[in-house]
Amino acid sequence: MIEFQGISKTYRIGKIEVKAVREVSLKIEAGEFVAIMGASGSGKSTLMHLMGLLDRPDQGRYLLAGQPISGLSDDELAALRNRLIGFVFQQFHLLPHMTALENAELPLIYAGQREMVGKARRELEAVGLSDRMTHRPNELSGGQQQRVAIARSLVNDPLVIMADEPTGNLDTRSKEEILAILQRLNREGKTIVMVTHEPEMAAHAGRIIQMRDGRIIADDRRGEGVPSSAAEGAGPARPPKRPYDFLKVVDSTHQAIAAMITHKMRSFLSILGILIGVAAVIAMLALGSGAQASIEQQLSSLGSNLLRVRPGRSFVQGVALESGTVTRLTPRDIDAIHRLPDVRRVSPSVYGRVQVVYRSSNANTTLEGVNIEYAPMRASEPVAGRFFTQEELRTRAKVAVLGQTVIQELFEGADPIGQTVKINLINFRVIGVLPAKGASFGGFRDQDDIILVPVTTAMKRLLGKEYLDAVYVEGASADVLDALQEEILDLLVRRHRLINQPNADDAFDIRNMADIKATLESTTRTMSVLLGVIAAISLLVGGIGIMNIMLVSVAERTREIGLRKAIGATQGDILMQFLTEATLLSLIGGLIGIGVGVGISESLAFFAGWAVKISLFSVVLATGFSLAVGIGFGLWPARQASFLNPIDALRYE
Repeated sequence: MIEFQGISKTYRIGKIEVKAVREVSLKIEAGEFVAIMGASGSGKSTLMHLMGLLDRPDQGRYLLAGQPISGLSDDELAALRNRLIGFVFQQFHLLPHMTALENAELPLIYAGQREMVGKARRELEAVGLSDRMTHRPNELSGGQQQRVAIARSLVNDPLVIMADEPTGNLDTRSKEEILAILQRLNREGKTIVMVTHEPEMAAHAGRIIQMRDGRIIADDRRGEGVPSSAAEGAGPARPPKRPYDFLKVVDSTHQAIAAMITHKMRSFLSILGILIGVAAVIAMLALGSGAQASIEQQLSSLGSNLLRVRPGRSFVQGVALESGTVTRLTPRDIDAIHRLPDVRRVSPSVYGRVQVVYRSSNANTTLEGVNIEYAPMRASEPVAGRFFTQEELRTRAKVAVLGQTVIQELFEGADPIGQTVKINLINFRVIGVLPAKGASFGGFRDQDDIILVPVTTAMKRLLGKEYLDAVYVEGASADVLDALQEEILDLLVRRHRLINQPNADDAFDIRNMADIKATLESTTRTMSVLLGVIAAISLLVGGIGIMNIMLVSVAERTREIGLRKAIGATQGDILMQFLTEATLLSLIGGLIGIGVGVGISESLAFFAGWAVKISLFSVVLATGFSLAVGIGFGLWPARQASFLNPIDALRYE
């Protein structure tokens, strides 16, 4: 069953070399009951660890069931341990958050045979624990825990049972029970290798091997081994790769949840870090998206492809004069601008403050006189009623289109269409209601606090102006605005005979509203990105917290990792278990964070009146980012755990 040919093992502790096993050659036949004895430090435990594939020899050749095991990978050794060898440890090494039945099932999980739960039940019944299957290790006596460990070692029907001081921590009665079980297993054909320092225990073995200073000094064969055919057809030394099936994924999830419940505070702190990060991402992006939507709404009120022309400011001996002091815009300028080839629409504008009265209500508001092309240019088509006509413009009709704020102050919910209001004591008939536009970009002026009237009516009947305050020009497309701006300036300079005047280019102020749009949109995008980056930093900090906690978890559970590897867990199994735990922590934190982020966003909108817009993209982004953080920051600790050497992990204090 087991053959050592010149096996040696040396450990290095700092600069000191400890030769634990020295050139041992040994054969153990199938069905033997072998006791290995020796003083502490004699090398007996190291010899058993080498036999059980928990450690690798520095030199020599090892044949298991007639097959060489040198050159096998860690995962292939794990598969052999799972299939051919069962371990019984002095410290039991039961997982505290699992029941006796769940502990006994562990080797089946790593063998891909989780459905054979009945086998684990039968083994527990065989060792006298039929009534303790649902109890956890802290609810069992030492002898009962060791019997669970024996049942665990038998569920995959191994060829060899390795027992390392199996009765070292037990009372006399429990020792006798465990020894009786081992003897029964040997009679059934199992090969038993037991490490012990108790002569009365070794006396029950059929063969006693004595060790000192890493060498075999005596080999007393006291009886024949029980014949066993189990070694025949044991299979190749290089076992087939086991698939990582769905049941293993389920088990990894189950193990991760159990670990999280066992360490509640640690799990809560990890979840809290991700929760804060995800909530911050959603709230910040909602604020950014809300601000962008609000600005887009305001931008739509400007109209598209728009230029605004005003008289410029002039300077006399370095002193700035008021706008329009030297240059004036006239109705004839409108006709000249309209004839330019790239111009689609033109509207003059005069404005001023007026007092408006309806019955017992009155308000002080802005009045603007425009022509009929103003409505399509400035996205001001009435939502109720109509705009004034060319005939009304020509006859200086006393008709008015009111903004939403003016209607609220004067009519208090009544229908304003057809009603008569007094503007500066002159009766005007209300013919339309403007769409709501909200505050201006700076928030200093309410764009709905306005009355529109024909420009001729405003100049001659209300404001007494001979000149225009501004001209709105709509270009044929956004591409021609820059050239059109230069054409209009050149036209006005020539019309007003300012060609040879100093500072002629400053005589008229032409604002390209498309540039303003682009600037505002760019600023909003930048703000959204900055808010998202700030929130992402919070999520990153949460991820670092997960990594730290997972590293602590690896350190705390090192012996558990060693046990799992001893019973057949591969590097992929360990990696998946810890990675699943990190992912679950991130997912739970992410889902709760979504709820908190949405709640914060809605609260800001309700209590502070801020514009917020929660998008599916932000939710998906935050959730995806939280999972990426969990996987990314959990990967390194998980890899650290998966690369641990089984025997080093089992010895970890």
